[in-house]
Amino acid sequence: MSLQTYKNVWVYIECKDGKPKNSGLELLNPGRGLVQGSEERLVAVAIGDELTDISKVVREYGADEVILVSHDNYKEYDTETYTYVMEHLVEKYKPSVLLIGASNQGRDFAPRLSCRLKTGLTADCTDLGIDEESGNVAWTRPAFGGNLMATILCPDTRPQIGTVRPGVFKKVPVGASKDFKVIKEEIIAPKSLKRTKVIKTVEELTDQMMSLEDAEIIVSGGRGVGGPEGFGVIKDLADAVGGVVGASRAAVDSEWISQIHQVGQTGKTVQPKVYIACGISGAIQHVAGMGSSDTIIAINKDPDASIFGYADYGIVGDLFKVLPELTQAIQKKNKAVEVTV
Repeated sequence: MSLQTYKNVWVYIECKDGKPKNSGLELLNPGRGLVQGSEERLVAVAIGDELTDISKVVREYGADEVILVSHDNYKEYDTETYTYVMEHLVEKYKPSVLLIGASNQGRDFAPRLSCRLKTGLTADCTDLGIDEESGNVAWTRPAFGGNLMATILCPDTRPQIGTVRPGVFKKVPVGASKDFKVIKEEIIAPKSLKRTKVIKTVEELTDQMMSLEDAEIIVSGGRGVGGPEGFGVIKDLADAVGGVVGASRAAVDSEWISQIHQVGQTGKTVQPKVYIACGISGAIQHVAGMGSSDTIIAINKDPDASIFGYADYGIVGDLFKVLPELTQAIQKKNKAVEVTV
């Protein structure tokens, strides 16, 4: 493998119903950092059906080029067919780096692709940069249960592939590139590769109408809520501030709340404007999922709890006394605003 023949940074844009998902658009942000100061280009790659809006969107978020593979065979994601398409694209264009969102699809797709290409994969990254000594991508991910952060290099093979947690980077529109290029490829995967068929898609309905990743305000509960009934005061506050309910792993493992609410290393990575941590000790595994929040508010009766070391504002007190008063005050203010309007 001649490493010099590989160039450009690719970002896989996961799509649903022909529209790009945030997991890919977020990666165009660090992708721009990887090509900055070099002659390499940032290339978005999308596979799907009726990809009409992709070019305009990825151009606005900083891509220099987009490669589109559109066919009705690719309307639904399939491991084998998508791997076949991407394998052929990589062999033709030879990118140096490939970024993939660590969504359910990305976590399924990336390992199969890296194996086919006989290259390395760094999974579930929380940061990335350039190693100054070698020029390789420095992939950072939690290791040993989140007790330390490992930096991993892929010096001998290409492309360098990594999956990055959704929510780690923010979508940043940078304006349209003047020399933006659209490449349309026709790659038809053999029908024999497709061994599964989507019969029906069932959307999970919960009381959380907004996903954790999209929420601007999250109110999370931990072991300190004491049980499933303790999440009642958490939800009351979340409803009052127009936010959603989150939870620590301890609360989820205790089966006090569904796993879809979990924030942390083994849950969702979030970047809300306000994160309110209630009865959460502040273990590094949890902080890995919410530490990039704009404002962190901690409520805990233990003044020595680690969470206060990460918080912008802290309240030392019993959450079952603090939250009802806080909720009542916010509800009263909301009503006053409604009357004024």
